[in-house]
Amino acid sequence: MDFDLIIRGADVYPGEGPPRRADVGVAGDAIAAVEASLDGPAAEEVAAEGMMLCPGFVDMHAHTALHSHVDPLLTPKIAQGFTTELINPDGLPPAPVERFEERQAYLRGLEGTGPDEWPWSSFDEYLEWLEGTRPATTLVPSAGHNAVRDFVMGGAKRQATADELAAMRREVRASLEAGGRTLSFGMIYLPGAYADTDELVALAEEAAPFGAPLVPHVRNEGHGVLEAIGEFVDVARRSGAPLHVSHLKCLADESLIDPLLELLDEASADVDLSFDQYPYGAGSTILSALLPAWAQEGGSSATLERLADAGERKQMGHDMQHGVPGWENTFATIGPERIVIANAASPNEDAVGKDLTVIAGERGIDEIEAVFGLLTESQLDVTMIEHYASDEAVRKVARHRLHLVGSDGIFGAKPHPRLYGSAPRFLGRFAIRDGLVPVEEAVARLTARAADRLDLRDRGRIEAGKRADLVLLDPTRYVDEGTYDDPISTPDGVLGVWVAGQAVWRDGRATGARPGGVVRTARGA
Repeated sequence: MDFDLIIRGADVYPGEGPPRRADVGVAGDAIAAVEASLDGPAAEEVAAEGMMLCPGFVDMHAHTALHSHVDPLLTPKIAQGFTTELINPDGLPPAPVERFEERQAYLRGLEGTGPDEWPWSSFDEYLEWLEGTRPATTLVPSAGHNAVRDFVMGGAKRQATADELAAMRREVRASLEAGGRTLSFGMIYLPGAYADTDELVALAEEAAPFGAPLVPHVRNEGHGVLEAIGEFVDVARRSGAPLHVSHLKCLADESLIDPLLELLDEASADVDLSFDQYPYGAGSTILSALLPAWAQEGGSSATLERLADAGERKQMGHDMQHGVPGWENTFATIGPERIVIANAASPNEDAVGKDLTVIAGERGIDEIEAVFGLLTESQLDVTMIEHYASDEAVRKVARHRLHLVGSDGIFGAKPHPRLYGSAPRFLGRFAIRDGLVPVEEAVARLTARAADRLDLRDRGRIEAGKRADLVLLDPTRYVDEGTYDDPISTPDGVLGVWVAGQAVWRDGRATGARPGGVVRTARGA
């Protein structure tokens, strides 16, 4: 057999199970052979003795819905070994959309803006545009509750009518038929936060026939995390849909982590259940998430109008200090001294890297007024990093049998280090160096189990006939190196990354190849 590529003598981690020393031959976009020794000519051969060869990694929580418009190479992802990304998390895809300026302004801090004017309305049209950006990785879309609710109801803070609920169900179904592999929810984001449980069940019933997992950012990751996770366990049971919880954590009392993991263990007896985690003790999202939900009703322009009103600001400040029943008050739970600005549009670029207490001191105001000022001056285009958990708590979650990996990486001027370091931190640091989980178990979670969760039957394993998404690593060097102060740091030890048989990373840099694309077939098709 003629091969385009032979990787010789690597320790091959197949995706599930122990490694073995083997040669791997690639022809076209597929793995053609995995043998102890391969004969035959090859256009390229790579000597890999002592190296790890893994299937391409799957990022289960990626904010890459629009970023390939400006960086189709998606360098922070391929540099650490991610070849497939589940996009549109937190219920926030850019489609379906009607008021594109409002959604563009709301999503800017999480996803970037994409083109100045969005040339799509439907989910299918968005995927067609996205495919045209020719990304280096494969982008796997999720249908999203917030987008669907905004498309049907606008930013209204009220219960859906029967007709509106039927319209939302149609939009969810259309998104799943267009290629959505999961149905995501963001219960701290708008307008999804206004939905009651029955609305969630109704939309989940559309996901169930596809076998599409529900992927929620739950309503409360602080003191109310057990109830918030319990809500989605109930939604999964009532709808019959699988459940995959986004970025499992507790922002408040770490004594809640054991009961949280016990809840998931018990629920998994009758619910098809998993979760993802970024392996860090800090999160990152838009700064406007600190505002009470009522203050964001009607969209970005309405939020800015309220921020310009002294009376409205006073009420917001009171709620951020004292809380509102049923609302996750991140400002009070975490504390302003542990909330750091990660990215800010003009004129607040100098706020990046500073915590809210420092910014407030520089401005001679309190921390809540500093939040209001940043949001107003930068037109809501501000993201933050919130430090909330110990390394021990992170590792306890990472050991759990239902765990998968999602970077939750948000692009920006000074991003969370998880954008560049999630895979090497989990595999390189937690598994290879520290033995937190066996290395083959860590590889399985990054590859085969994640691909199976998304019903991507063509990848996730190194075996003949599978797509040639591959990562070649030096296990002595592969580890995260970025810090919160210096987060833009590609990991060492990534010798090569191939997507569909084409090298996208080699010799410490991107090759410029863009063979990824967008999954546009319905789950199960």
